[in-house]
Amino acid sequence: MESLRSFQFCFRNVVRLGLAAPCNHRSQTFRRFSEREEQHLWEDGSPCRSGPKEVSRLHTDSFSDRVESGGAARPNQKPLLVRKPCRDRRLQTPVHQRWKLPGKGVSGREEEFWNLRNDDFSKRKGQSQPRPLQIGRTEGSEILFGIAPCSLALARSKRDFFKLFLKSGSSSTRSVMEDFSRQAEALDIPVQLVPRKVLDTLCKGGVHQGVCLEATPLRPISWQERSSHEAEGATSEGSQLLWLALEGIQDPMNLGAVLRSAHFLGVDGIVMSQRNSCPLTPVVSKASAGAMEVLDVFGMDHLQSFLQAKSEQGWEIVGTVGHSTAQGDIPVESCLDFRWTKPTVLLLGNEGYGLSPETKSLCRRMLSIFPGRELQPGIESLNVSVAAGILLHSICSQKVKAT
Repeated sequence: MESLRSFQFCFRNVVRLGLAAPCNHRSQTFRRFSEREEQHLWEDGSPCRSGPKEVSRLHTDSFSDRVESGGAARPNQKPLLVRKPCRDRRLQTPVHQRWKLPGKGVSGREEEFWNLRNDDFSKRKGQSQPRPLQIGRTEGSEILFGIAPCSLALARSKRDFFKLFLKSGSSSTRSVMEDFSRQAEALDIPVQLVPRKVLDTLCKGGVHQGVCLEATPLRPISWQERSSHEAEGATSEGSQLLWLALEGIQDPMNLGAVLRSAHFLGVDGIVMSQRNSCPLTPVVSKASAGAMEVLDVFGMDHLQSFLQAKSEQGWEIVGTVGHSTAQGDIPVESCLDFRWTKPTVLLLGNEGYGLSPETKSLCRRMLSIFPGRELQPGIESLNVSVAAGILLHSICSQKVKAT
């Protein structure tokens, strides 16, 4: 009971201080209380326990008049009473410092009041939270994203397609969205307009450019399905052919960049080891700018058997190595000194350890890119995708163009 009275006493004093009106005249504060309450406050030296009464118009007018007239009160008007310093120390401290956490020995009800917070109250009833749009996915499908990968995938039709997702309300790319709608209509693919957040969720934060395509995964072609490439090699016998063999490339961004460079520079075929290698994922297709959808990428479990067969057919097997790595009996030369005179297979290895010893033993020579300065440890080599672009350009630039 005593704690309740103490709370009521403090609450009323705070209300009274809140009704105080500051005035610049003589740095005094005028309280909006009746004369009777002020006299009671002066006599016993303690705050009045009764609540503040309504301020009369007389007191309000007299206060405003005194401020306008420089402090002089009008005749026949009672001057406002000046509040004397309060003897209660609790009221002499600022308001924001009075409400402190209770110390030891407080009652349970008072402690419960102090621990009350705004987040303890439940949210308003009837306030519905927006639910994310549910997108149904076909089992075993994947999401291609990006304008170039989706456009080239629809053009080549090497996959089975289920649904095309386009960003709703994209006025800047309206012509691109109309082209996608026409392509999807020609292939009888349903189109769904969705917000940007749905596209972000579908491609897991990738740069989708407002387009996502649900399709079946793209797998490397088995080497047994090489009839068209064998026919191409037979008709082009004696001409310059270049195949790119990839062993153990694990970064999808690197693999996509290598495929893009190979397609741009005119590589005739690409074969990759399926063991310890990155699969052909939508990230690879995005990094290749859609070149993965155009190229025929062959996959095999034993890359050494492919290299042995090509070597028996008269192809030259060329590996790659860092500029400071010795390869024993295998000669190492600069890529600028290499002369492309017969069909060649260029090998690229893993980002960390390069080619395996079994693969190196099948190489006739090793190509390297020599730096133009002394390099610090840790940066003495190039990224595999960058090295692939330099090596392929040094070889493909020697191709004799048909007149």
